[in-house]
Amino acid sequence: MKGTFIRLAALTAVAAVMGTGVMAQTVLRFSHTDNPGGSRQAAAEVFAEKVKEYTDGRYEIRIFPAGQLANDPKAIEQLILGGVDFTVSATGSYATHLASLNLTAMPFLVDTYEQGWELYDNSEWLQGEFDKLPAVGFRVLATWEAGFRSFTTDQPLASPADAAKMKMRVYPNDMIRWSMEAIGFQTVVMPITDVYLAIQQGTVNGQENPVDTIKSLRFYEVAPYVTLTRHVYSPLPLTVSEATWQKFSPEDQEAVMKAAAEAAAFSRDLVKNSVDQQIADMEAAGAKISTPEIGPFRDAVASVYDKARGVYGAEEVDNLLADAAAIRAAMPAN
Repeated sequence: MKGTFIRLAALTAVAAVMGTGVMAQTVLRFSHTDNPGGSRQAAAEVFAEKVKEYTDGRYEIRIFPAGQLANDPKAIEQLILGGVDFTVSATGSYATHLASLNLTAMPFLVDTYEQGWELYDNSEWLQGEFDKLPAVGFRVLATWEAGFRSFTTDQPLASPADAAKMKMRVYPNDMIRWSMEAIGFQTVVMPITDVYLAIQQGTVNGQENPVDTIKSLRFYEVAPYVTLTRHVYSPLPLTVSEATWQKFSPEDQEAVMKAAAEAAAFSRDLVKNSVDQQIADMEAAGAKISTPEIGPFRDAVASVYDKARGVYGAEEVDNLLADAAAIRAAMPAN
């Protein structure tokens, strides 16, 4: 009788699994710093859904937005240690572990989204740098979109002359810091999760990020002057812990890559087509939107290229600049 009961219980359990689909065997953790309503979260949800679909439910990705697990630098450290499985962050955030990636934040490399996509997908120099990352402890799966970096400040920023009296938050990236200092700002390094309060308290006068991030993290509420300089193209490589990657079968590696590519296409389309509405929404909420004369900003940062050559080597800098120049020539802005 007891044996019959055990067999019936087992059959009931099997029937339950068959009735609800194959249960996920492994939960993977995805950490990012965007708010739940932002484009990173939307793309992460697409990625998680596709991974589950393409692995027949063997993997379930649990997403932790808004820095719940870690800020960007800590999440990347956790990738290397295996504490998280996926993260997505600006390319320069990964430069702590491969210094040459700082060069992707050189100012005014590209002028359009399409040029930026070509650079990240097909630049021989950049792909070569990405190929070095598995030895560090993580690898790039695809590049998601964030857009072009611009400023939000608590006072007007019409030209570099206005920057001299402001403190600008930067993340730990030499190129961004050098560019901000060349424009005239005093720079303060801090995690993005601390920025809103820092502006509110007067610790800094502003920050620079893509419009999508400015809108998602509501920086325009405390720094209402949104100045659209588009000084750096700043997409978001999606990365996986190398320890996690090596646990996947070849078939599951292929499935994860496919999911990453589809989520990247979704991200690029979403961000590019949302920017105008995001700007309009911020303006309706009280932000003061302006597009300054870009020439003075370009002139101000011209010294950054030579500084980069001195630190990272002329060959490295000139190879990336050559790739970007060829792309701009082949795909001119309208």
